[in-house]
Amino acid sequence: MINTRKFLPVQIFLFLFLATGSYSLSQTPEIVFGKDLTLKDITPARPVKDIPLKWINVNTSEETWSKKGKILKCTGKPIGVMRSAKEYENFILHIEWMHIEPGGNSGVFVWSGAKPDESSRLPDGVEVQMLEPDWVKLHTKDGVVPPLAYVHGELFGVGGVKTTPDNPRGTRSMSIENRCKGRGEWNYYDVVCVDGVIKLSVNGKFVNGISHSSRRKGFLCLESEGAEIHFRNIKIIELPAGMNSDQ
Repeated sequence: MINTRKFLPVQIFLFLFLATGSYSLSQTPEIVFGKDLTLKDITPARPVKDIPLKWINVNTSEETWSKKGKILKCTGKPIGVMRSAKEYENFILHIEWMHIEPGGNSGVFVWSGAKPDESSRLPDGVEVQMLEPDWVKLHTKDGVVPPLAYVHGELFGVGGVKTTPDNPRGTRSMSIENRCKGRGEWNYYDVVCVDGVIKLSVNGKFVNGISHSSRRKGFLCLESEGAEIHFRNIKIIELPAGMNSDQ
């Protein structure tokens, strides 16, 4: 059996080198934004082949998502998601995001079934959280301030998806360092997802992770959760199938 873990540093290096630069699964893609690459397309002997990423509105409105130049804008209303047109198993995601409002809440779900819960309007999967740092001050209750680490890239399973946190805060995994910037400033996440393991880099440093995810393949879902947020430079590099894959 080939040990795929030993190839992960090479895959991460290749990605970081390039990264600088209602509801129906049969719906027609509504927004094309970002790039989809395979690992073999970025080896030195081959030219880079970009495939546009296609996104499908699941349970938000027509006005929720819009493109302006190289920016994808989300109004935050209503709460819900749009999903990738295809499912992903092992991959590296680069995504840049900027909150516009204080205390803004959003995130990206990986390995999701993209079937929202009726009450929360959000799907299952593993959420990679994107919170504006003022969220902590705005949600202080009875003098109790939420943990600051909560806003710096927490990872957690939702909708029945179970994970093992690297840095436990209950069932969630919190970042070991606070690196997210506030509203009006761009943040970037590099999210490495391989065989039920996720490692999250926040603004250039790996600070969080989970393992043993009970779901290891699914859609990506961008979240609309009440506040305006902007995205740019979304790139996905697909990696070889996992050890437990049917491929």
